[in-house]
Amino acid sequence: MNYKISLHAEHEMKRRQISRHFVDIVLDAPQQIVDEYGGKKAYQSQIDFGKGKIYLLRVIVNESVNPKLVVTVYKTSKICKYWRQI
Repeated sequence: MNYKISLHAEHEMKRRQISRHFVDIVLDAPQQIVDEYGGKKAYQSQIDFGKGKIYLLRVIVNESVNPKLVVTVYKTSKICKYWRQI
């Protein structure tokens, strides 16, 4: 996917210790894409960051601009809160 990362998202990736590698994985092949507030989309996948625990990595994207803009990125252990059952 062709996208740009906002300064806020870059800051949050650094602060939360989430590498660009994992963001690329989620954006290239998300396990789910769900609607978010303000017309944004959450690209999300369940990922083991190498410590044996699964987290949900959520990449919030504004798709109304070209290229698409990554607004923020975060990981959470509260998978059930965000995961949509199909």
